Amino acid sequence: MGPPVAPRSAQMSIIATLFVVVLFFGSLCDAFYLPGSYMHTYPKGADLTVKVNSLTSIETELPFSYYSMPYCRPPKGPKKSTENLGELLMGDEIETSPYLFHMNKNESLYLCTSKPLNEHEVKILKQRIDDLYQVNVILDNLPAMRYTKQNGITIKWTGFPVGFVSDQEKNHYIINHLNFKVLVHEYEDPGFTLIGAGDEGMGIAPETDKSKKKSGFEVVGFEVVPCSVKRDPTVMSKHKMYDIVPSVQCDQEMQQQVIKEQEQITFTYEVSFVKSDIRWPSRWDAYLKMDGARVHWFSILNSLMVISFLAGIVFVIFLRTVRRDLTKYEELDKEAQAQMTEELSGWKLVVGDVFRAPTHPKLLCVMVGDGVQITGMAAVTILFAALGFMSPASRGMLLTGMILLYLFLGIAAGYVAVKMWRTIQGDSAGWRSVAWSVACFFPGIVFLILTILNFILWGSHSTGAIPISLYFILLSLWFCISVPLTLLGGFMGTRSEAIQYPVRTNQIPREIPARKYPSWLLVLGAGTLPFGTLFIELFFIMSSIWLRRFYYVFGFLFVVLILLVIVCAEVSVVLTYMHLCVEDWQWWWKSFFASGSVALYVFLYSINYLIFDLRSLSGPVSAVLYLGYSLIMVLAIMLSTGTIGFLTSFYFVHYLFSSVKID
Repeated sequence: MGPPVAPRSAQMSIIATLFVVVLFFGSLCDAFYLPGSYMHTYPKGADLTVKVNSLTSIETELPFSYYSMPYCRPPKGPKKSTENLGELLMGDEIETSPYLFHMNKNESLYLCTSKPLNEHEVKILKQRIDDLYQVNVILDNLPAMRYTKQNGITIKWTGFPVGFVSDQEKNHYIINHLNFKVLVHEYEDPGFTLIGAGDEGMGIAPETDKSKKKSGFEVVGFEVVPCSVKRDPTVMSKHKMYDIVPSVQCDQEMQQQVIKEQEQITFTYEVSFVKSDIRWPSRWDAYLKMDGARVHWFSILNSLMVISFLAGIVFVIFLRTVRRDLTKYEELDKEAQAQMTEELSGWKLVVGDVFRAPTHPKLLCVMVGDGVQITGMAAVTILFAALGFMSPASRGMLLTGMILLYLFLGIAAGYVAVKMWRTIQGDSAGWRSVAWSVACFFPGIVFLILTILNFILWGSHSTGAIPISLYFILLSLWFCISVPLTLLGGFMGTRSEAIQYPVRTNQIPREIPARKYPSWLLVLGAGTLPFGTLFIELFFIMSSIWLRRFYYVFGFLFVVLILLVIVCAEVSVVLTYMHLCVEDWQWWWKSFFASGSVALYVFLYSINYLIFDLRSLSGPVSAVLYLGYSLIMVLAIMLSTGTIGFLTSFYFVHYLFSSVKID
């Protein structure tokens, strides 16, 4: 009797399901859609609303509201768009604008004529122009792109300047006319319909009725050419908003709109739609294309060379030195071991002191717990970003994801910190204090720095200032999610199996021999190796943050993160072994700062970047903001890399001395 055969209708259903799955994955192969975004199709003549974001500048790092300038407002007034946590923290203030397009309709329209400029408005406009502020406009989630040529090289910018200064007359001119070009792709849904055939089951067939097929236009590009045009305010003020006006070519010489008191400024714009072969999934390629791929590969190869060098040293330590000594030691009888112990030198002599509790054990456990939390947050965030789940189409999603991950990883931080505390102390007494300290140490420092910077931003009336309501939201997230999870992790740490030391600790500590040079010099110097794997990628990251460039080579960044973890682990193990060989049993903090000292070089690099790459950064307020945010970054890097080095060294020392048998 053969195997049972499924009914034909069931077979057809399975085939139809598989066909749908094949079609689905076939569409994925056709193009990769960025998660967090979805396609909009517009019929001909549909309204397209342009939004405006905060004014930004690479000179001051202080964002300001678009409507803090004497610009035209929408007929019903500006309305703020819904923003996520990351957008609010980054100082974004996305609002509706008076710019209105109609799909596939080329137009040249009048917006408004301002009232006569007063002294304050003239002063603000000139100051914003001198500080190189950019106006950021957005259409269908795409920022406007502007192309300029310098020395024969085409440079891409997002947004357009508030105005410019004449080289000869030193007059300030305002940008009051915009030529928008919208790239559109005509879309027609191939369409499939499910058909039934009675007992034959379901099938799928292409849609033949054109009226049922979805079609329209997708916005796949958004470009702007700004210019300054002097118009007669008396004539132009007779127009109503969105009246048709003569077209203006921005590349032609014309009289420009100067900024001075009692001057009235007329704002106009025109839009043209151009069909493009760019598909909707590829529309961000123009923004995300980053030059210098060879530099990223050079950084990775450089890191691999450092790793190979350190791996060779670790290989020698393990296979030649340690293994040889341990084998020789274990082959002797007890009397010979005792006699040999008197003659031995190096790490074998600190058997009774190597696991002696370090100074400030609670602080060490707290920093290791926070380091685990930060490292986990960074690894998961970069991995998801590398897989495309945190696209730039979803503004603020990267920062929002990082915050949420940090909050929920509090359970891992509490667990590791309390377990390490139990290992050092021998019991769980005081674990609640350790867990509370873990929950408050790093976030508390960050909140303190952000509060100081926030007062500075409030004083400057910048949109970068965190609203009071957001402060309460962050505090609620901190105390309602992070703190309870950290305490839960700490409780789990008390219930887990404690790490047992392989050797006993003597009651009297062994004297550490004097040396010519302090051991901390070697520890600080060790940070140069992890920094060597990091500094090239660090340049691109800092350029994206401070020079408003898109950063989307998270694949490279994830590889660099893996290499950085390996280098930190190897550096810490090598230095710990070197300290034990000179009978220095105080390895706990030194193993932490051997890899954590990379933060010192990151901070020095940040100062170098401020002096040489951000030369245009003007004013003490901008410098204080830069240094404040840099301190937060440096502290996070120190805790993360220090934790990696310490945990690796701890398990190295535990493994090393677990092979030594002492009565």
